[in-house]
Amino acid sequence: MKYLFLLFVTLLFSGCIQNVKSWEKGTLSKSQMQDTGGHTLLKSVKEQIFISKEASRGGGTAGGGGCGCK
Repeated sequence: MKYLFLLFVTLLFSGCIQNVKSWEKGTLSKSQMQDTGGHTLLKSVKEQIFISKEASRGGGTAGGGGCGCK
């Protein structure tokens, strides 16, 4: 019974996976397609929340650990 349920769930979610073609990547990288939807105020609020959680400036960029060192 457990294996039947696992098979059902696997088949159910296998239809959700699609390969993105190279010519579609430009559309998906637009600011409207991001999680903020192109809203700069919403983006700045999300960045502020992320910085507060990380307790350091520049946590969303490259380099360093959570302590702020590089």
